[in-house]
Amino acid sequence: MKKNKKQNIVGRIFGGIFSILLIVATMFLLFNLVKLNVLPTKLLFLVTIVFVLLDIIFVLLLCFVTKGIISKILCIIFSVIITFTSCLGGYYLSKTGGSLSNITNVTKHSKNTVSVIVKQSSNMKKKYDLKGHSVGLLRNIGTTGSKKIIKELNESGVEMKLIEFDSLNAMLEGFYNGDVDSVIINESSRSQILDMELYKDFDNNTRVVYQTSYKVQNTDKANAVTNITNTPFNVLISGSDTRGGFDENGRSDVIMVATVNPKTNTILLTSVPRDFYVTTACDAGDGCQQGALDKITHTGIHGTNTTKRTLEQLLGIEINYTFKVGFDTVTDLVNAVGGVDVYVEPGYAVTTDNFSVHEGVNHLDGEHALAFARERYSYSEGDRQRTKNQQQVLMGIVDKITSPAIVTNYASIMDSMANTFSTTMSSQEISDLIKYQLNKNPKWQMEQYMVNGTGDTLMCAELGDAAYVMVPDQNTVNTAKDKINAVMQGKSADDVE
Repeated sequence: MKKNKKQNIVGRIFGGIFSILLIVATMFLLFNLVKLNVLPTKLLFLVTIVFVLLDIIFVLLLCFVTKGIISKILCIIFSVIITFTSCLGGYYLSKTGGSLSNITNVTKHSKNTVSVIVKQSSNMKKKYDLKGHSVGLLRNIGTTGSKKIIKELNESGVEMKLIEFDSLNAMLEGFYNGDVDSVIINESSRSQILDMELYKDFDNNTRVVYQTSYKVQNTDKANAVTNITNTPFNVLISGSDTRGGFDENGRSDVIMVATVNPKTNTILLTSVPRDFYVTTACDAGDGCQQGALDKITHTGIHGTNTTKRTLEQLLGIEINYTFKVGFDTVTDLVNAVGGVDVYVEPGYAVTTDNFSVHEGVNHLDGEHALAFARERYSYSEGDRQRTKNQQQVLMGIVDKITSPAIVTNYASIMDSMANTFSTTMSSQEISDLIKYQLNKNPKWQMEQYMVNGTGDTLMCAELGDAAYVMVPDQNTVNTAKDKINAVMQGKSADDVE
């Protein structure tokens, strides 16, 4: 009798403990679910009712109903499973909310990094070794960064002989010919240098002796629509070629306008080649030359907003939101999802010092996926094929993120996404779109178009010299305008010839 009474007391104590854990876990889950605000009201109410009823049932079973040891143990096991599931779900929801907050929290300032570069064979290894030596800098491009780094060196007692050049090509030629001992470059120009055949080994035969950075105001803001679930809108998707951090300005190597019409469930992707020769519409940025002709990729050096304004001018549209992808940080995300699969068409197998792909399906880790996305010299189509490769990597990431396998590495994937993407779309607008998708479950119709042109060698304002460009075929630009307008008006872009 006393033994049974003691067992009942112990059972109730354990039942009370597991009941409290169950209730706390459920509250944690529901709190994060409400905070994330992605479920339609009816579905949120249903989920809440289900979990509350489960809590009530198991609390009654644990504390009052079950008497036998076996039945009590079974109840405890099931309550532990529900508690663990609720905690895990709440944790995932919390990570998702944090990632959405980071993605939509566009920084007020962008970073520019400036370096003093010397040859690997140089004896100059520290900033004080630069004293008395000559340094090359650009006369009209990136002057803010040049002035800042020279001022810092002077304040440290390091004075140098300044030699100005009119173009990046001229400065590099003088550097390699020995006319100057060092050069000042903005790190956003490094990828431009590596794209030049003569200087593709620039990273290997040079080194940084001194480096500094400065911030410029980020003026990229949303032109928000009234209701994102029933109003058509345009999004600039910009693949940034930054190598010094996601918040650093760099070339826009992937440029697409996504025209979304939620009423007709249509999405049109209009691609613009990175070498498209356009009239720059400056917003802000050191050395941005308003009205100058240049490759559209160079507009990203002065911030995403300059790329946006230039595209608005080119296509005669209003871009409501921007979506920036940092290709350098894609490495972490690809590794987090366990690598991506890309398909290589017959005749496009490539082997380089950085990666190798064969015909058919290839599984790439982060480092090789990034190298694959950047390669262009191995293809006769050059940048056109590089753009296709970048799209393949992005689609591979989307496939992994939307697969059930995401659950096994969800937290690290969310952390990587927070450092890979940023958008001017608010977290509330993203939540509204997710709720719209869950509630209506629309089947989106995807349409694509790319403007085109002919190759030429013309003066580029950002380089201060002539370079390969794609001169726009105005007929394709006009067609792009018509297709975008058609989707905005509720029609299909495919109806536009």
